Formats: sequence, structure tokens, C-alpha cells
Amino acid sequence: MQYINVVIDNKSNNTDTFYTYAAPDEVGIGAKVSVPFARRKQPVDAYCVETGVMPSIAASRIKEIESYEAERSLNDEMIRTAVWMRKRYGTKYIDAVKMFTTGGKREPKKKSAGRPGTDPGLVLSGEQQAAADSICEAVESRRFEAFLLKGVTNSGKTEVYMRAVEKALEMGRTAIILLPEIALSDQVRKRFADRFGDDTVATLHSKLTTSAKLGEWLRIRRGEARIVVGPRTSVFAPIDNIGVIVIDEEHEATFKSDHNPKYETVDVAYKRAAEHGAALVLGSATPSIVTYNRAEKGVYKLLEMNQRIGGSVMPELSIVDMRKEVSSGNTSVLSRELAAEIDGALRRKEQIILFLNRRGFSTQILCPDCGFRMTCDDCGISLTYHKSVNAAVCHYCGRKYPLPEKCPDCGSRFVRYVGAGTEKVEETVKQLWPDVKTARFDLDTAAASDDAGKVIDSFQKGKTDILVGTQILAKGLDFRNVGLVGVINADVGLNIPDYRSSERTFQLITQVAGRAGRASGSSRVLIQTFDPESDVIREAAAADYDSFYGSELLHRNIMNYPPYSDIISIGFVSEDPDEAMGYAKAFRDRLAGLRSAPEGAVILRPRLDERRTDGMSRAAFLIKAPLGSRGGYMNEYMEYRDRLTESKADCFIEIDVNPYGFT
Repeated sequence: MQYINVVIDNKSNNTDTFYTYAAPDEVGIGAKVSVPFARRKQPVDAYCVETGVMPSIAASRIKEIESYEAERSLNDEMIRTAVWMRKRYGTKYIDAVKMFTTGGKREPKKKSAGRPGTDPGLVLSGEQQAAADSICEAVESRRFEAFLLKGVTNSGKTEVYMRAVEKALEMGRTAIILLPEIALSDQVRKRFADRFGDDTVATLHSKLTTSAKLGEWLRIRRGEARIVVGPRTSVFAPIDNIGVIVIDEEHEATFKSDHNPKYETVDVAYKRAAEHGAALVLGSATPSIVTYNRAEKGVYKLLEMNQRIGGSVMPELSIVDMRKEVSSGNTSVLSRELAAEIDGALRRKEQIILFLNRRGFSTQILCPDCGFRMTCDDCGISLTYHKSVNAAVCHYCGRKYPLPEKCPDCGSRFVRYVGAGTEKVEETVKQLWPDVKTARFDLDTAAASDDAGKVIDSFQKGKTDILVGTQILAKGLDFRNVGLVGVINADVGLNIPDYRSSERTFQLITQVAGRAGRASGSSRVLIQTFDPESDVIREAAAADYDSFYGSELLHRNIMNYPPYSDIISIGFVSEDPDEAMGYAKAFRDRLAGLRSAPEGAVILRPRLDERRTDGMSRAAFLIKAPLGSRGGYMNEYMEYRDRLTESKADCFIEIDVNPYGFT
């Protein structure tokens, strides 16, 4: 018999600590156990975080665990990573631990054995071979090393990933492949299953049923599946002996969690790879500014692939000035030049992608007489007209409103629907080319992974001629016959109040342009814009990442944004807005008055978040923390959180480091 420390599966901040129990000697770190707790009649779940504990209280007061569930247990690396997450992100122990677990009680019936993998016998290009050799050498030597694989679109990054995974399997090790979207999981999983066999590959994501997810989780935990493919949560796959972790399209914002715990996938992957002596590979044609800066500093080893494979060439990119279109009387979402290019591509039997990062039909509902703008009652943001459901929809909370017959303010019947979304583009295309098969791929049509798969499959097989979509089209999809890409409104992202707006715009244009010309032959990309003089759009049209990176890094340095700082958001949530603001001001003043405050830190004043949808009020402020100082602020946060808990305040505190969106 031994003494162990556990964390209790309980949501309360009051129990965010270690509890000591007696347990059999075979219970190790990561063990899932049931324990008597407080005055509860039934035992509660807990996870062992320490063994061989010397108790600080009398042995007579220490209770014994009631049971031990070996099959649902974790390992010591997962527990160490969870404890590290608490310190780095300010989350509770149990919230971090449960990222590695899954629910469900009944495993689905086992399927018949899948087909074995096949070797396609591909010959790598020189750039591919050099990159693969570097990564495989790290895998083979069991040496932790992080790589940035910067390769232009269609340069063959996926095959390099395959070679690294192949080397890991040869060494008796495992692999995790992380993707920016659930919608990509099935497509990429199939590629790895074709190569390494169905039974070798598992996938984890939120669209799986509870029993299906449990089945995949257990296959991974038992070692039956040695490759895990999925979105960001797959970084927590309960897998042993990791040889390589790949984050494809590492620049995507979806790799930053906006739900508790608010982790950064790259950080967690880095931590797990280091624990296992594994290779970490970050792949992108347009690396994030922070990632590329880390490569410059030597944190990551830079591997570059600047040539496309298979005889394909980069598309020809050009800018269309939409101001001239409007002044000449063309108010359509399609410029005359783009419409002519669509005609030409259809005659050549080429497929077409039309990209607009706005879903819905019209982006605003306005009254021209009094200036009224229809907004969400709960969130305060503009509603979008969705023709498919004949309603005004809030893209923040999802609430639907009936369309107004007249202006609610002045009674005018001349309510206007302005702006364009993907629904409007799709309708315009169908009106101009009624005999052409057109489909739409955005968050509305890809709500279910099966629906997303059908749209992608139809386009890949050439059954769809024109595909209209949002940013999901820019996330690593491989289409062979796209001869034309039209960016409908390249300015959309530049007006978002986020310091990353220029970076995001450059990445989206470059990535969606990369869907064109993947087979041999010429291809075109037309970028429609009302701001053709924009440096960002010109650099994207020239596919000049280096120029964009240099100018953006200079701007970040002047404004003290990442990579020169960490942006920390501190929020206080309460039913009473005055109480939330009072706590926020008090804590902000406390941080500003610290003698140990780092030089150069900037702490902004709190403001109320007007977009709460649950009847609660949130007051938040931002900190620009110099690099290396986030740990001090995290400690202050944890101490203040515990103080609020002990005082039973009707308010709770939350933290987010480097958030996407400053609310």
C-alpha cells in the first residue's frame, strides 16, 4: 500500500488542488481511480498525479481509493503536460487532465479488419528529400527537434509528413497529424490509411458520436492505432512513445482554443514532443509572424521548399480594381474580367473556386432614411441576412430574427440589404451560368462532417464546376483541376479590429490562390479589391512573403505586439455589470502598482464586453507583457482567483494569453 495525490473530477475552483489517498502499489501516475470524497454518497472519479507521497496528516485520516480503472487511465507524460498547462494557461488541474480523456461507457462493436496500406513508390524532389532527411534523422535518433517546413502550395509537404511518419513507425513509435478543420479529417485520414493501413490510423474530433470517440480513444490507448489524425484536440491523443507530431497549416487561427482551457496547440505539441524526444513539424506556405520569427531565432529549424511538384507551376495573380467597375456601372459581385475568365475556364473544362470570407446573403440590414442598422439584441453586432433560412442571423451567438417589413425606428418601408456573402455569390453564379453545376462550401453547408465530405468529394471528382466558399477553402484542400480562383472581396479582413488582420488577409489570399494550377498547365487568380494600393494585397498578389514579413514585423515592433510581447486578456464575469467592472478595475490597479512589474509592460483600462449572450456581464482589460514576463502575471492571476473563490464572491475571473479577438 502507498499514498498518492489525486485531482478530483469536480468543476469547483475550491477543489483545484491535490488530495491524498491510500492506494495499492500498482496504481501509478495517470491512473483513473474512484475515491470517497467529502460527504458524497457515491465515489467520484479522480486521476493520480503523484505516487510515493509522504502525507502531511495522520494516516488514520487518509481514506483508501475504492477502485482503479486501468483501461481508462493516462500515463505520467500526460499528467506532467496537464500540470504544465495549469501553470502556463491558468486552467484548473482537472480541466487540463480531462483534455486527455473521453466520455462514454460503451465501446462500439469492432469493425472487420481494414485494408492494409500500400507503398505508392513516389520519388521525392530534391527539396522534399532534403526536408524529409532532416526530420527523419531526428526521429531515428530520438532527438527532440522542432522544424518549420515552409513550402509553397503544392510543394509536396504532405509526402514529407508521410516519410516522417513512416520512419516513426519503423522505429516502433507513433505519430500525431493535426489539421486546422474537422472537415479535412476524413480526407487526410484516408490518405494516411491508404498508405499505412486502416487499422493503423485513428481520428478524434467533436463530430464523432460518444461511443465512436470512445472506440477510437481506446484503440489509441491500447496501441492498436499508431497514427492519430484530427483537429487541434488531437494533440491530446492518449498515445505513447510519440515519434513525430505534425501541425499542418500551422498559421491557422483554429489552432488557438477559445474555450477553456484556452491553450495554444503549438505550445502543447512542443511540450509533448520534447517529453518524448520526438520531432515537431510545423508546415505552412505562409507561416505566422510569430512562428517565422522563432525560426529566424533558431527555436525552430527552417526547411524550405520553393518549387511545386508534378510539373505544376504557380498561378498568375492579378488585381482587379473594383472602384472602376462600380464607376462604370457594374454593381455585380463579379467584375467583368472575372466573369470573362469564368467563361474561358468553363470552355476549357477547368474547375473554378470563388472565395469570399463572408457567409450569408447580405452582410447588413439598413434603413437609408434614418440610418438604423439591425443588430443582435444580445450581442450588439450587425445581423446577416441568410436567404436560405429567410432570417437575419447573428454570426456570434447564432440567434435568428424575422426579417423586418419596415424600419423599427422610423417606419420606413425602404429597408435595404447591403453587402455580399457566399449565398449571394452562389445565386449570382447560378443566374449567369444556369447549366453549370455550382456548390457552396462554408460553415452553413459544412455544419456536419458528412455534408462537408460530400461537397469536397463532388468537387474533387469533377462533378461540380464552380465552388463558392469561405476561408475553409483555403485550409489545405487538394484539388487537381482548378484553373481559376476568384477572390471576390480581398478587403474584407483588413477592416477587422485585430492586429493580425493584415497577416490574416495575406495568408488567406495566398492560401486560396494555392488551390489553382495543381496540375500541369497555366492557371489564373483574380483578386478583386476596392483598395488596390494596399501593400498587403500587392504583396499577396506578388506572392512575396519575405516583403510582407519584413514590413509586418516592423509594425509589430513599433506597436509592441507579438512576437515582441504576449497579449494577456483578463476578464471578470458577474450578473452585475458594476460588480464585474469594480473587480476588473481593482485587479488592474493592483497589477499596475506592482513593484515587480516588468519594464515596458502596458496595462489598458477595463471595458465592458457588450456581446455576452447568457445574461452575464464581463469586464476585461488587456496587458502587453514583455517576453518572459507572462509567468509573473499568471501567478498574480492564480492568487487573485483563489482569493475570489475563498471570499465566495459573486464574480469569477478568467484569462486568455494571446487571444484571437480582444473581448
